[in-house]
Amino acid sequence: MLHNLTGWHALIVLAILLLIFGSTKLPSLAKGVGQAMRILKDEVREDKDSTSAPTAPVRDVDTNATVPYRHAS
Repeated sequence: MLHNLTGWHALIVLAILLLIFGSTKLPSLAKGVGQAMRILKDEVREDKDSTSAPTAPVRDVDTNATVPYRHAS
């Protein structure tokens, strides 16, 4: 399905994304996708760990940390 795509196609898609979202929104969009992927990976890892014998925690989480809230504009 995607075998005929070339570098020019990727550049055109990137240009369209820049026109739609603007250059200021793309870094925050990429950061959000990265955070979502990291959370998904951690959840899958925790699920696999919960089915096996309990071991040390996957990572320390600061429960008092605040998550910044941004209004959609």
